[in-house]
Amino acid sequence: MGWHVSLIEAARQPGGRARSVALTDTLTMDNGQHILIGAYTRCLQLMQQVGVDAAQLLHRAPLDLRSPDRHGLRMPPASALPAWDVLRAIWQAKGWSPSARLSLLRVAARWQRQGYRCDSGATVLQVCQGLHADILRTLITPLCVSAFNSLPEHTSGQVFLRVIHDALMAQRGGSDALVARVPLGQLLPEPAVHWLQAQGANVRLACRVQGLEPLRASSPNAGWQLQLDDGSLLQVDRVILATPATEAARLLQGMQTHLCEVQHKRYQRWIRLAHSLRWMPIATTYAWCALDDAARLPRMQALAGGPAQFVFSHPEQDGVQPGQRLLAFVASCSELPREAHEQALLEQARAELGLSLLTLIRTLVDKRATFVCSADVQRPPMQILPGLRACGDYVEGDYPATLEGAVRSGLLAAQSLSA
Repeated sequence: MGWHVSLIEAARQPGGRARSVALTDTLTMDNGQHILIGAYTRCLQLMQQVGVDAAQLLHRAPLDLRSPDRHGLRMPPASALPAWDVLRAIWQAKGWSPSARLSLLRVAARWQRQGYRCDSGATVLQVCQGLHADILRTLITPLCVSAFNSLPEHTSGQVFLRVIHDALMAQRGGSDALVARVPLGQLLPEPAVHWLQAQGANVRLACRVQGLEPLRASSPNAGWQLQLDDGSLLQVDRVILATPATEAARLLQGMQTHLCEVQHKRYQRWIRLAHSLRWMPIATTYAWCALDDAARLPRMQALAGGPAQFVFSHPEQDGVQPGQRLLAFVASCSELPREAHEQALLEQARAELGLSLLTLIRTLVDKRATFVCSADVQRPPMQILPGLRACGDYVEGDYPATLEGAVRSGLLAAQSLSA
């Protein structure tokens, strides 16, 4: 867009929640198991732009939400008619009675008639009125927990319908699950930094912005001054706060400038909204499993019990620990203490998967993994002040707390600076 970019990153490695971490001296994985889906078009386009071959680095397979007993929904290989694929998946699902299937078809037809829109205050439970209890339990609840990190009664019906439309109805393969074959750092953040540097951008890692002030109080659009943690000052024309909500609020609260009344109200409202967001944790437990036992597991296996909702198999790590396969168990809405969580997970692996010899490596808990995308949530807007924008998956938008939501927000923030 013609801007000369300075990227100031507080961490030693880029990526935020999508960064790689060293689990052991020989094993590097991620700070949490992430997946993409085929509908994440902006993520995939950005990867292509920075030189990533997504077809090679992402394992793509039709979405499979079946529990280990093979009951539940599995999408067929994508065709040119997404609606037909959904019908096939519903009709072929095992464990659902004819009345359960018909209830899903009726409700899905209602969503389509309504243009995948609903009252802004409706919850997922309300937009799913009329669904059979088995469908709510085995399909809607797992979808909410995995995509939103919250239960149907606590989740925005409007955002849910947007995700359902984009994933299942809008394009071929939109619901496909894309699981990274490499640590996430290699999938996007690190190639993005290299691309920026090749374009002449100033990239500073392990550098924190301590203060933020407009160059002229009467006109924030005239530019901004950043105080860095090494004591230096950086003057810039525009600022995008691509940070967690709490970090953006910290910088705003530290401003000393007296703004005009209108700008001051907007600024104070933004801070209030950022602080009013509620957060939910996600726990990812990495473990070694005997290769003979794990070989029968797919890349992504839905689980019916708790605490974990999914387990992911990573065959690309087979050479790290001879005879062992790396597994990642993902528990959304996780609130158990770490020791109790791990004990419950071991019992779940034995009961549901028949895996009795797991060697736990580490459980990574992100306590503020996602904001609660409830029906009544008020998300902070992108524009804070003239020349100052915020972006992130928590900023006002149509998507929940996902990688795609973050990328879309960043693109909109950048485009708005040139508008």
